[in-house]
Amino acid sequence: MSGSDSTTAEEMLILQDPRFHSGVAAFNRGEWYGCHDDFEAVWHETQGPLRPVLQGILQIAVAHHHLERDNQRGATVLLGEGLGRLAAADPCELGLDIRKLQQTCQRRLGALQQGSSWDPLSLPRLEPCQEGPR
Repeated sequence: MSGSDSTTAEEMLILQDPRFHSGVAAFNRGEWYGCHDDFEAVWHETQGPLRPVLQGILQIAVAHHHLERDNQRGATVLLGEGLGRLAAADPCELGLDIRKLQQTCQRRLGALQQGSSWDPLSLPRLEPCQEGPR
Protein backbone atom coordinates (compact mmCIF):
# COMPACT_ATOMS: atom_id res chain seq x y z
CA MET A 1 0.00 0.00 0.00
CA SER A 2 1.32 3.43 -0.82
CA GLY A 3 1.56 6.10 1.81
CA SER A 4 -0.79 8.48 0.00
CA ASP A 5 -3.33 10.49 1.96
CA SER A 6 -6.29 8.82 0.22
CA THR A 7 -5.01 5.34 0.98
CA THR A 8 -4.40 6.25 4.60
CA ALA A 9 -7.89 7.73 4.89
CA GLU A 10 -9.41 4.67 3.22
CA GLU A 11 -7.56 2.30 5.53
CA MET A 12 -8.62 4.29 8.59
CA LEU A 13 -12.28 4.15 7.51
CA ILE A 14 -12.10 0.39 7.02
CA LEU A 15 -10.30 -0.18 10.32
CA GLN A 16 -12.94 1.88 12.14
CA ASP A 17 -15.79 -0.13 10.60
CA PRO A 18 -17.19 -2.74 13.03
CA ARG A 19 -18.20 -4.92 10.07
CA PHE A 20 -14.54 -5.30 9.12
CA HIS A 21 -13.66 -6.56 12.60
CA SER A 22 -16.73 -8.79 12.71
CA GLY A 23 -15.73 -10.22 9.33
CA VAL A 24 -12.19 -10.94 10.52
CA ALA A 25 -13.51 -12.71 13.63
CA ALA A 26 -15.99 -14.79 11.62
CA PHE A 27 -13.29 -15.68 9.07
CA ASN A 28 -11.03 -16.90 11.86
CA ARG A 29 -13.85 -19.04 13.29
CA GLY A 30 -14.39 -20.61 9.88
CA GLU A 31 -17.80 -18.99 9.51
CA TRP A 32 -17.29 -18.47 5.80
CA TYR A 33 -20.76 -17.32 4.86
CA GLY A 34 -21.07 -14.95 7.81
CA CYS A 35 -17.73 -13.30 7.19
CA HIS A 36 -18.66 -12.95 3.54
CA ASP A 37 -21.64 -10.78 4.48
CA ASP A 38 -19.52 -8.44 6.61
CA PHE A 39 -16.66 -8.14 4.13
CA GLU A 40 -19.01 -7.69 1.17
CA ALA A 41 -20.72 -4.75 2.86
CA VAL A 42 -17.36 -3.04 3.45
CA TRP A 43 -16.13 -3.96 -0.03
CA HIS A 44 -19.18 -2.35 -1.69
CA GLU A 45 -18.40 0.92 0.09
CA THR A 46 -14.68 0.87 -0.75
CA GLN A 47 -13.57 2.41 -4.03
CA GLY A 48 -9.82 2.87 -3.54
CA PRO A 49 -6.75 0.64 -3.69
CA LEU A 50 -7.89 -1.56 -0.79
CA ARG A 51 -10.95 -2.76 -2.72
CA PRO A 52 -9.07 -5.70 -4.37
CA VAL A 53 -7.69 -6.75 -0.98
CA LEU A 54 -11.19 -6.97 0.47
CA GLN A 55 -12.39 -8.78 -2.65
CA GLY A 56 -9.54 -11.29 -2.40
CA ILE A 57 -10.44 -12.06 1.22
CA LEU A 58 -14.10 -12.40 0.19
CA GLN A 59 -13.22 -14.84 -2.58
CA ILE A 60 -11.11 -16.94 -0.22
CA ALA A 61 -14.02 -17.11 2.23
CA VAL A 62 -16.47 -18.12 -0.50
CA ALA A 63 -13.98 -20.73 -1.76
CA HIS A 64 -14.01 -22.33 1.68
CA HIS A 65 -17.80 -22.19 1.78
CA HIS A 66 -17.72 -24.13 -1.51
CA LEU A 67 -15.31 -26.66 0.03
CA GLU A 68 -17.74 -27.25 2.89
CA ARG A 69 -20.38 -28.04 0.26
CA ASP A 70 -18.03 -30.39 -1.66
CA ASN A 71 -17.83 -28.03 -4.63
CA GLN A 72 -14.12 -28.45 -5.31
CA ARG A 73 -14.27 -26.89 -8.77
CA GLY A 74 -15.88 -23.70 -7.45
CA ALA A 75 -13.46 -23.63 -4.54
CA THR A 76 -10.46 -24.01 -6.84
CA VAL A 77 -11.59 -21.18 -9.11
CA LEU A 78 -12.39 -18.77 -6.27
CA LEU A 79 -9.25 -19.60 -4.31
CA GLY A 80 -7.17 -18.85 -7.40
CA GLU A 81 -9.04 -15.61 -8.04
CA GLY A 82 -8.70 -14.54 -4.40
CA LEU A 83 -4.96 -15.17 -4.49
CA GLY A 84 -4.75 -13.22 -7.73
CA ARG A 85 -6.45 -10.22 -6.13
CA LEU A 86 -4.04 -10.35 -3.18
CA ALA A 87 -0.94 -10.64 -5.38
CA ALA A 88 -0.33 -6.88 -5.43
CA ALA A 89 -1.17 -6.33 -1.75
CA ASP A 90 1.48 -5.27 0.69
CA PRO A 91 2.53 -7.98 3.17
CA CYS A 92 0.86 -6.05 5.97
CA GLU A 93 -2.37 -4.69 4.53
CA LEU A 94 -5.14 -3.49 6.87
CA GLY A 95 -3.01 -4.68 9.78
CA LEU A 96 -3.33 -8.28 8.53
CA ASP A 97 -0.55 -10.73 7.68
CA ILE A 98 -1.41 -11.02 3.99
CA ARG A 99 1.70 -13.08 3.15
CA LYS A 100 0.79 -15.78 5.65
CA LEU A 101 -2.76 -15.84 4.29
CA GLN A 102 -1.40 -16.20 0.76
CA GLN A 103 0.98 -19.01 1.74
CA THR A 104 -1.76 -20.99 3.49
CA CYS A 105 -4.17 -20.54 0.58
CA GLN A 106 -1.50 -21.40 -1.99
CA ARG A 107 -0.89 -24.74 -0.25
CA ARG A 108 -4.62 -25.46 -0.18
CA LEU A 109 -5.01 -24.45 -3.83
CA GLY A 110 -2.11 -26.69 -4.83
CA ALA A 111 -3.69 -29.64 -3.05
CA LEU A 112 -7.03 -29.00 -4.77
CA GLN A 113 -5.40 -28.70 -8.18
CA GLN A 114 -3.47 -31.94 -7.68
CA GLY A 115 -6.46 -33.81 -6.29
CA SER A 116 -4.61 -34.26 -3.00
CA SER A 117 -6.28 -34.12 0.36
CA TRP A 118 -6.61 -30.56 1.59
CA ASP A 119 -8.20 -31.66 4.89
CA PRO A 120 -4.96 -31.87 6.91
CA LEU A 121 -3.80 -28.46 5.69
CA SER A 122 -4.24 -25.46 7.96
CA LEU A 123 -7.30 -23.32 7.44
CA PRO A 124 -6.53 -19.75 6.42
CA ARG A 125 -6.62 -17.14 9.16
CA LEU A 126 -6.52 -13.37 9.19
CA GLU A 127 -3.78 -12.83 11.72
CA PRO A 128 -2.40 -9.50 12.86
CA CYS A 129 0.65 -8.40 10.96
CA GLN A 130 3.82 -8.54 13.00
CA GLU A 131 5.71 -5.94 10.93
CA GLY A 132 4.52 -3.07 13.06
CA PRO A 133 3.21 0.26 11.80
CA ARG A 134 4.43 1.63 8.50
